[in-house]
Amino acid sequence: MIAREIPRFRGAALWLAAAATMFCLTAPAGAQLRMGPGGAATPAAPAAPAAGAPQASRQADYIVAIVNSEPITNNEARARLGRIERDLEQQGTRPPPREQLARLVLDRLITERAQLQLAREGGIRVDEAMVDAAELNVAQQNRVTLADLHRRLATEGISVESFRQDLRNELILARLRDREVTPRVRVSEGEVEQFMREQDAAAAGGPQDLNLGHILVAAPEDAAPALARELQAKAERIQQRALRGEDFSALAREFSDAPGAAATGGVIGMRPADRYPPLFVEATQRLPVGGVSAVVQSGAGFHVLKLVEKRQPSSVGAAVVQQHARHILLRPNAQLTEAAARQRLEDFKRRIDNALATFADLARDHSQDASARNGGDLGWAGPGTFVPEFEEALNALRPGQVSPPVQSRFGLHLIQLVERREQALGPRELREVARNQLREKKEQEAYIQWAIDVRGRAYVEYREPPQ
Repeated sequence: MIAREIPRFRGAALWLAAAATMFCLTAPAGAQLRMGPGGAATPAAPAAPAAGAPQASRQADYIVAIVNSEPITNNEARARLGRIERDLEQQGTRPPPREQLARLVLDRLITERAQLQLAREGGIRVDEAMVDAAELNVAQQNRVTLADLHRRLATEGISVESFRQDLRNELILARLRDREVTPRVRVSEGEVEQFMREQDAAAAGGPQDLNLGHILVAAPEDAAPALARELQAKAERIQQRALRGEDFSALAREFSDAPGAAATGGVIGMRPADRYPPLFVEATQRLPVGGVSAVVQSGAGFHVLKLVEKRQPSSVGAAVVQQHARHILLRPNAQLTEAAARQRLEDFKRRIDNALATFADLARDHSQDASARNGGDLGWAGPGTFVPEFEEALNALRPGQVSPPVQSRFGLHLIQLVERREQALGPRELREVARNQLREKKEQEAYIQWAIDVRGRAYVEYREPPQ
């Protein structure tokens, strides 16, 4: 399975919860409706199957829904359904019944189509250079070359063209959300106070926070039995070495196929138990601190887990991993296209990597924000300080490493991680963490309501259900 972030709601399980919420508010299960801009709905008669051709065995594609005159086909719905099912399996999450999941997927496609139409009307565009960068980022996340990525897509029955179109749509939708949703969110001091009180009360009897070490031996979902046994045996050998006391981080750096393992030593970091895959929690819940789990299997392969630390949370966070970063920001405009800005940043990266210039000097000379006078230095920052695209790129870096160009709503960035540390938080920092967590929560809520509003203004006609 190709690992790829799902914008806004990361991971299929979170997507499923969000999609279910929107579905429940917009379309009753099994409904055949025509909905106009005012939200009025009238029954739609189902299309009759061709004579002599059983519906379940029909091979030809057909329309399952129409959104403002644009069709959504059964093949589109089936392709998305297959991807979500694989994502859920990889995360160890049990999917709902297939018929129910198919309705949720169709509803999500309708919502996306309405948003894409709104983005086109608003002039939002994504050029080929941005799609190229996103495709390269997916390959890097999966630790493969572009050619290998294309081969893996082919084995999953996904064409490169459709994959790139999905990436383009995701980038367009992210830009639309940044423009339409983020400016609506405001966080008051009173709301921060209330949020911190609620978090403290919930922490008193809530689940523990866990810090897990993780080693993945990746295995294709369709691996031949002999290959699967060989990869499982490899994972078991690693597990035995960890049980004998070998350094887990060193083993992760040497053997783990998980993205970022080389930089983190396989340590995922302290987080609430419900933010881990259920499979990981179940495998480690009876371990003592320092204990190593048996080998567990998911759709991604074979996992070896170590319980590095656990604690009862006492607030919104007593300590966080902070990162010290620099960046160079270029803002595309009439004189500087996105493609030209990206090419300029790629040239800066080559010069830095080859020791022909320093990051700080290039930032002072070229960066288009207030940090330029400090050599692009952004200081120490905790989780949630930066926009998601920036933070995800920063999290993937090793100290001293420079990212490829990264697109955000502010422009194009070149990012360098200077240093990373775990820092105990004082009252002021705790309050800032709470503010960031509350803002993210409110943005997700605002996004769901905005998506419902966009969907409600669209004309939606359900045809035959997807198969």
